[in-house]
Amino acid sequence: MANEKILIVDDDINICELLRLYLEKEGFQTRITHDGASAIEMFKAENPDITLLDIMLPKLDGWQVCREIRKFSDKPIIMLTAKGETFDKVLGLELGADDYVTKPFDTKEIVARIKAVLRRSNTSQGASQKAKEVSFDKLSINLDNYEMKVNGVQVDTPPKELELIFYLASNPNRVFSRDQLLDEVWGFDYYNDSRTVDVHVKRLREKIEGVSDKWELKTVWGVGYKFETKE
Repeated sequence: MANEKILIVDDDINICELLRLYLEKEGFQTRITHDGASAIEMFKAENPDITLLDIMLPKLDGWQVCREIRKFSDKPIIMLTAKGETFDKVLGLELGADDYVTKPFDTKEIVARIKAVLRRSNTSQGASQKAKEVSFDKLSINLDNYEMKVNGVQVDTPPKELELIFYLASNPNRVFSRDQLLDEVWGFDYYNDSRTVDVHVKRLREKIEGVSDKWELKTVWGVGYKFETKE
């Protein structure tokens, strides 16, 4: 790991110091802030390679910070929180988080997850240089500017929804299980929380279903999903 910069956002000074010690020992640079408003400013100033973002923060909470950062950056974000409810996990992922760690956490696990997310992010960036746009009848998806157009009209699409349809459409007629999609699109195996994928597919269908008779975002019962093209 070559000197990547990590932004730590948590209002617990002890947790910040613990993370700083472990991460710098692993060769990372660290920047620390304790509230949501300054987190956004520091992110813009420092452009970190990855952000560890607590949810319960003063001024702006982690959800708001994640939403704001995703307006201008796709750099990886790992959410840190004492909450473990599925709703929180799904919300964090929908807002564009790359991983989700529940407190209390083991520092070795945090380091492992950071390395895994960075590895996936670097791999994805390499792959995206080869192909950043796919087009079908009345549909185009562009990862350069994170745009999806239906019938030539741009449709507002959150980052993970767009990445999901891009991945499926880049592999037409191939069936993926929910766990495979979680691993490929979100960059980690999110245990058995397949509801995350279902929620994203449902929202995508609201935008693209019935647009063309030449392709379809299809459920393969008992398996998962595929982007089916019809000759």
